[in-house]
Amino acid sequence: MKQKSGHAFRIAKENMLLWCFCAKRKKHHNNNFFPILRIADFVAISKKFNYDQSMQIEPELTIIIPAYNEELSLQEFLPRVITFCKERNFNLIAINDASTDKTREILNHCQNSWPGMTILTHKVNRGYGGALATGLSNTKTKYALTIDADGQHRVEDIDSLLQARNAIDADLVIGKRIDKNKAFQESYRSLGKKIIRGTARLMMKVPVQDLNSGMKLYDTQLAQKYLKLCPDSMAFSEVMTLVFLQQKHLVIEIPIKTESRKLGTSTINTMTAFETMMQILNIIMVLNPMRIFFPIGIAAILVGILWAIPFFLQGNGLSTVAMLIITTGIISLMLGLLAEQLAQIRKKNL
Repeated sequence: MKQKSGHAFRIAKENMLLWCFCAKRKKHHNNNFFPILRIADFVAISKKFNYDQSMQIEPELTIIIPAYNEELSLQEFLPRVITFCKERNFNLIAINDASTDKTREILNHCQNSWPGMTILTHKVNRGYGGALATGLSNTKTKYALTIDADGQHRVEDIDSLLQARNAIDADLVIGKRIDKNKAFQESYRSLGKKIIRGTARLMMKVPVQDLNSGMKLYDTQLAQKYLKLCPDSMAFSEVMTLVFLQQKHLVIEIPIKTESRKLGTSTINTMTAFETMMQILNIIMVLNPMRIFFPIGIAAILVGILWAIPFFLQGNGLSTVAMLIITTGIISLMLGLLAEQLAQIRKKNL
């Protein structure tokens, strides 16, 4: 709406200047010249101004699609995304993460039908996070939205995320999936994702429920700023969200509808959950290490004290094992304090 208002203001200003120019010309010519200039030349030049200005409206959003061996899904899903981008003047970036099927050919074919689409290709497979990092680092618009290439996300929900962001000026808007089917709920992947969310909540305050949703709307400048903290693995989405939360940016969730994968196969497996948990622990160690060292230190000291009480009451002095456990707890607290100081320095450099 602001773009349209600013566009109309500029057109009105240019037309006013043109009228002033015509008025000055009237002083030096006969009365027949001014009407001709006003009716013919003014209309033609005004139309040209309108056309040029409309062509100069910059897109506000870039849609990023990472793809690895998604030839079947892309044939059905990508044309819908392209049509959506054309209608709303959005940019589109597709990242071919060294696919071994016909993903590259399909992307090139779609680009031939719409030159506004950008294709970035990795020579070697870098992973889901690496593909997203490539797309975000090449984004020029103010906002960037990531969606998966498997066709589970609906382009209709993109407008909802944009409206929510504009309403309260959010820094990150997450598409919260609300209609997962029964098969998905019963799969082991659902259990793995619950463990991931539980681990994250134990280590830090996480006010969002769908931590690993693939549909997210980012403030591009902030996302590019934190790319160096995110891994190339499937844990990219979770880590980026935790970084936004830890840095006190406004993160909100908007309900979206998703569709089950119809074509192709998923690359997510059991190891993905363990890798994600390790990356969550890693980012917490980087930004908030006391959430790990403090509980360990306090627990060790309390266990050591409880171990020492029976020996002390029997008059046998302090147990060697108890002293070792208490010392371990104290060392853990001291290491936590040191790590916290380093984390504070690191945050200032972000």
